[in-house]
Amino acid sequence: MDWHHPQIPRAVLAWWATLACEMSARKRKHSGGGAAPVPMLPAPLAPAPADSAPLQTVLSPYFSDAPKLDLRLGEDFFNQPCVALAKAFLGKVLVRRRADGTELRGRVVETEAYLGGEDKASHSAGGRRTERNTAMFMKPGTIYVYQIYGIYLCMNVSSQGEGAAVLLRSLEPLEGQEAMRELRSVRRRAAARPLRDKELCNGPSKLCQALDVPRSFDRHDLATDTHVWLERDPQERPAWPGQLVVAARIGVESYGEWARKPLRFYLRGHPCVSVVDREAERQADQPGLEA
Repeated sequence: MDWHHPQIPRAVLAWWATLACEMSARKRKHSGGGAAPVPMLPAPLAPAPADSAPLQTVLSPYFSDAPKLDLRLGEDFFNQPCVALAKAFLGKVLVRRRADGTELRGRVVETEAYLGGEDKASHSAGGRRTERNTAMFMKPGTIYVYQIYGIYLCMNVSSQGEGAAVLLRSLEPLEGQEAMRELRSVRRRAAARPLRDKELCNGPSKLCQALDVPRSFDRHDLATDTHVWLERDPQERPAWPGQLVVAARIGVESYGEWARKPLRFYLRGHPCVSVVDREAERQADQPGLEA
């Protein structure tokens, strides 16, 4: 027996030695002497020939990594009324896959609803349809990207309702923060301090810069596009009472009563929210006042 053969586990050798001693003791006890036959271990495996094909590892399906969950949200998610969709967006993850294959991710923490023809602050007010706002009249889930101040972009998504859409106002950066910082730096002074994570996507134009959303995404389908899509967050938790804040929209002060409509929605206490409305938060604490 080769006691040092590398293919014989130590535990087997220990068992063999113990069993041999016990059998030897029993033999001496009953026959007055003589050695007991030593139990034989199976012969060690011979090494595989050098030119043989390597063995392939087969993983048990119970211990291998499970397939990734399909987190992408499809047409059914977007096919709901504008206000409902604006609220449903909160907590979902916007994903942008760039040309080099890298992915940028951000959790939606603030939205605004634009209700279509009746909404005086909407681009589609009065049912006005133009080349610019065509996406607002397309099927729910269509991306509407428009330009403001001649240089900045904003991203919206159409919902149910003629000309209705949801503005994505703020995101919480989740993946690709350094790439986001680099994209945001293009329009900042060279000497400017580095942006903190919470400052990367805390505004509609900022999030378009940080996620590299181009004007050409206009009229793309968020449910099927290969460069940008929406996912549910597997770690998303139900909102706690008062977490959903309903407030007036930003930048529509000149539209009379529609400037005061509670059509902006955000997650209370989140550092990436663009503008905090303390009065709206106070109302969120009072049952029955939430829209």
